[in-house]
Amino acid sequence: MPLEYNQKQRYKMEDLLDVMRLLRSDDGCDWDKVQTHQSIRSNFLEETHEAIEAINVGDAQSLCEELGDVLLQIVFHSQIEKESGVFDFDDVVDGICKKLIKRHPHVFKDVHIDDKEEILRNWDKIKRQTKGGSTQADLLRSVPKTLPALMRSAKVQSRAARVGFDWPDITGALQALDSERQELEKAIAEKKPQNIEEELGDLLFSAVNVSRFVNCDAEQALTSACDKFIHRFELVESMAEKQGLDMAGAGLQELDKLWQKAKVMSKTCGQDIT
Repeated sequence: MPLEYNQKQRYKMEDLLDVMRLLRSDDGCDWDKVQTHQSIRSNFLEETHEAIEAINVGDAQSLCEELGDVLLQIVFHSQIEKESGVFDFDDVVDGICKKLIKRHPHVFKDVHIDDKEEILRNWDKIKRQTKGGSTQADLLRSVPKTLPALMRSAKVQSRAARVGFDWPDITGALQALDSERQELEKAIAEKKPQNIEEELGDLLFSAVNVSRFVNCDAEQALTSACDKFIHRFELVESMAEKQGLDMAGAGLQELDKLWQKAKVMSKTCGQDIT
């Protein structure tokens, strides 16, 4: 038999919490009530990425829906802990409110801060105090390893830059990028796999450093590059098909001619996906 529930025209936060409680109850959903933090953690990541995708394409309606899916994950995890008696959703809300108030003394207390950079430095200082870290290195280590590597690199570099560990301008970052490229070429020539991986990592890390100086999101830049490659590859494939050309046996020289045509076509028509 279905659970008795008062259907409404419009629901609020307490309704979502109640629905999740019912889904996890003995008479609830057989799937929902057996889930754990570990079993649904990938869902959290997936829903977050879908929300980001909605932001990227500027779809407000989809964003509203995807934010609801992200909120569901928060409520789901909170309900699991509530059943264990550790914390509940109210504790989550209480904790973030206290954190925001504590880390914005220039708003909620009589503390004067001159600029945005000082706000970030003060935020880091308070974060170290509240999380028990005693050094800047602790702050760098606190950047989650589960973040996409480019995103993690940018965050680590930004935190280091707040205490002056940074190039004065982009010149140094570009020189470092070129230096790492040369070191990678040397490692490849020496045919040492471990060194190649290390130097490739250094090259990517340096590329992210350059992206910071030009105010470019490296993660988004690479995502756009992937989309652009797929779009141009699709054009190459279409042209090859029209010419009766088998791409697998065409040879690099022939394929490169098609690729160059695809680049011109996509730029001329403004059809590159970026």
